[in-house]
Amino acid sequence: MKKKTSFSTKGQRADIGNMIIYRILANRYADAVGPFVFLDHIAPKIQTTINKSGTGPHPHRGIATLSYIISGEDEHFDSAGNHAKVHSGGIQWMKAGNGIIHDETLNYDSKTETKLIHGFQFWINLPSKIKAEKPEYINIEGTNVPCKTLPKKNGWIKVIAGNYEDLNSVIPNYSEQFIYHIHLEAGAVFSITIADKLEAAAFLPTQPVLLNGEIFEDGEFVEFDRNAGEIEIMNALQEPADIILFGGEPYSEPIFAEGPFVMNSRSEIADAYRDFYAGKYGKINYPKDSVFL
Repeated sequence: MKKKTSFSTKGQRADIGNMIIYRILANRYADAVGPFVFLDHIAPKIQTTINKSGTGPHPHRGIATLSYIISGEDEHFDSAGNHAKVHSGGIQWMKAGNGIIHDETLNYDSKTETKLIHGFQFWINLPSKIKAEKPEYINIEGTNVPCKTLPKKNGWIKVIAGNYEDLNSVIPNYSEQFIYHIHLEAGAVFSITIADKLEAAAFLPTQPVLLNGEIFEDGEFVEFDRNAGEIEIMNALQEPADIILFGGEPYSEPIFAEGPFVMNSRSEIADAYRDFYAGKYGKINYPKDSVFL
């Protein structure tokens, strides 16, 4: 049985500097999909100058951030002393835990000199016991992201988080979760079965596709019902199409979100702000050669 569509919507503009950003989640219909409480789409754009401002140093607590860079070069700094760059296809994952300050910027890929920038940032809501842990950080270059060719060379699937068949992401799973980047060649079809009670949604970044026989436009976010069933994705175009499919186990604890903090009670939100203003999250020590200095 095929899964039914619960709703579809498009994101709202939330630009940062010269980056064109659409806020996809949360939206007027949904506050979360599985453990994911936030999704920004950094829309494709040709960049000709270096972005020196970044997002600016800012705090997080209670979540893990996951930046997936389809095209470009993402540079990360945080107050735990982590600093790294990943290039096209790469992932930056940071567990904020009990508090961290970070900054990142997306520029064109210096390795390939490709001027296109395009990416996503997810926030993963952590279980309450994990929110109290120390911050952690992982960076994964694009060549190390699990990927496999689909049957009949219909395209490929990358596992950004979670598992698919014999592919396993190194991103920690604190509950059942998945983020798949599915690339379909012209006329190709891909089907996947989602287990009962799991939440699932699709985002179509640049091309329209058919989801269970219904056409959806580029830029649409589509959420499905929670019954076990199949999602069939068909690319009816004469060119390749990309789909981001994500979701997982529903978050079972209370959710209180304010600004950069996602906690389990209002008092914990107050604690997060108090500790930040008290300087307990530390500060970023930028390298001397940083473009931010």
